[in-house]
Amino acid sequence: MKLYLCSIIAMVLFTSMFSCKSDAMAQPDQSIENNFNFELEKYLGTWYEIARFDHKFERGLEQVTANYSMRPDGKIKVINQGYKNGKLKTAEGKAKLVSPDTPRRLKVAFFLFFYAPYNILELDEDYTYALIGSETDDYLWILSRTPQMDAETYKMLLQKAKERGYDTSKLIKVKQPIP
Repeated sequence: MKLYLCSIIAMVLFTSMFSCKSDAMAQPDQSIENNFNFELEKYLGTWYEIARFDHKFERGLEQVTANYSMRPDGKIKVINQGYKNGKLKTAEGKAKLVSPDTPRRLKVAFFLFFYAPYNILELDEDYTYALIGSETDDYLWILSRTPQMDAETYKMLLQKAKERGYDTSKLIKVKQPIP
């Protein structure tokens, strides 16, 4: 009974976190830019979170990184970590491609089989920066291969996000170590 109740609570929380918005509300443009062939192997590795929309699951975290690697079952291992009040917080999850026809659209799960959309909206050919969105305008991340991003690239990604319908005034910059 206790496990059943926990499952129901988790499902309600997950559903409310990723609930669909009504058609009357702005929807972000989820089209994928940069028409070069996406190679998952090049995307794997460590990414630094430069900016994000604020969420309960990341609130107060600094020095946030995401590390992606292949699992033996063909899924992607996801390790997100950051520091809160000087203590390292880590979350391990898994990701999978939505379809081989859309390799830059993934689904990520950090709890059982509850997957959420992870769309790589912008990505440069050298895989040095990425703009990540969901299927609503509630989730947005700017990632970089380095802890710092030059101002010109950051401005360009902000503009791309605005053009897609995101309210970039909600972005918070993530404190990263200065090399």
